[in-house]
Amino acid sequence: MNQHYANTPLLSLDTVAAVSPPLAHYSSTAVRELWTRPGLSLRDRSVITLSVLIARNQMVALRDQMNAALDNGVTPTEVAEIITHLAFYAGWGNALAAVSVTKPVFEARGISREQLPSVEVDSLPIDDAAEAKRASSVADNFGTTAPGVAQFTTDVVFRNLWLRPGLAPRDRSLVTVCALVANGQTGQITYHLNRAMDNGLTQSEASEALTQLAFYAGWPNVFSALPVVKDVFKKRNER
Repeated sequence: MNQHYANTPLLSLDTVAAVSPPLAHYSSTAVRELWTRPGLSLRDRSVITLSVLIARNQMVALRDQMNAALDNGVTPTEVAEIITHLAFYAGWGNALAAVSVTKPVFEARGISREQLPSVEVDSLPIDDAAEAKRASSVADNFGTTAPGVAQFTTDVVFRNLWLRPGLAPRDRSLVTVCALVANGQTGQITYHLNRAMDNGLTQSEASEALTQLAFYAGWPNVFSALPVVKDVFKKRNER
């Protein structure tokens, strides 16, 4: 495998036009304009797009977007952490599918295991009060209904996965919110969008993320999320 293979698009505009000229037109106009909009860096747009494609198991587009993400400044460690994080938030099967697409991209670029995150890391600091409140809420509401879920949520997800330093808390939150929107899981957005903004995602960045999501997760998923996002913005602005 070589660098040329890694950078050769699987679906060129000519290929798309051979099936759907209107789709090729929108790809070369609206989508191209999307990627040049202010409000988010190219790196952020790539993080959002990777999160959507992995969460929705859209592997045909993932290889090209994985190359774009690496070119846009997403590091191999961050890619590995995004895939790992989405195993918990979009399912193990989707993460493993992403591994199968990403491995040849890494190989073509000469990305070695030394450039990837270790299993054992020095964890980021934890907000003990906030975590205790979250754990107590989950235990009180669901501890007797699904004790295993409550245990793994605390021990593995919030006291391990979320504390891994290979992905900044702001970006880990962004990945999570994008996966929730992409899969129509509006019930979880309020908590995680507030967490994202507490972790440094600005309101304008969150707003522009929805624009990116509209193209890659679909307009209906974004419009389903909009009332929840609007409510989060309103309540935060009233503080």
